[in-house]
Amino acid sequence: MKKVTKGIFALIAGVLVFGLAACGDSESKTLSTKEITIGVTGGPHQQIAEQVKKMAAKDGLTINVKTFDDYNTPNTALSDGDLDANNYQTIPFLESQEKDKGYDFDIAFKTVAFPMGVYSNSIKDLKNLKKGDKIAVPNDPSNEYRGLKLFEDAGVIKLKDGVEEKATKNDIAENPLDLEVVELEASQIPAQLDEFAAAAINTNFAMGAGLSINEDSIYHEPVKDNPYPNVFVVRSENKDDEVVKTLEKYYHSDEIKQYIEDEFNGSVVPAF
Repeated sequence: MKKVTKGIFALIAGVLVFGLAACGDSESKTLSTKEITIGVTGGPHQQIAEQVKKMAAKDGLTINVKTFDDYNTPNTALSDGDLDANNYQTIPFLESQEKDKGYDFDIAFKTVAFPMGVYSNSIKDLKNLKKGDKIAVPNDPSNEYRGLKLFEDAGVIKLKDGVEEKATKNDIAENPLDLEVVELEASQIPAQLDEFAAAAINTNFAMGAGLSINEDSIYHEPVKDNPYPNVFVVRSENKDDEVVKTLEKYYHSDEIKQYIEDEFNGSVVPAF
């Protein structure tokens, strides 16, 4: 009987310890209001984060900015807990990653947009394209549709009705000029621009090549109310955390808006 009683007490003690540990884990999942780590890609996102970091420091909030040079690692790091948040991706890219990799993320708020443009070293207007010319678009699922849609909006091609965001050149329904559409790694297109009559280039890569959407593109997405805003992303459990709301105030402040407008000359625009 004593052995049974001891066993029951041991079991109860174990349950209590587990319960306390679980409570502790639950509390630890709330993001700190004193220090937070944000993942970004190099370039504008990093520059903006550094400005936000300065603002936060005045209020006693330390922001660690971790910079990445690819589009996949920041989400992996966020899922693994190495980051508290990230800011670098569009909603279609985020949704694709969540579906493919099972991430449990939430959008906290919109930040900026990078309007995609069409660039050329040989023509000044897409109306000057000739039969059989080569054009280039990014080959990744989240950006190829944007590139094809740009050429469609300009009246160069027509996509199949009801085409989805993961469209490729195989989804072109009409191509009156019989253009050769080349799918390339987005980062490689600026360096190979001379090989094409025109190419759709992501703004971050265009900026890296010294190209400005307002001064150099021959066609581009809407600058105002751009349909592809970048978003500040957190794990779902942290969406309503106090520090996330504080960060939104910084990112959406007049000071940051003015910085974006002054620094990027329309190639990056506020999406709030």
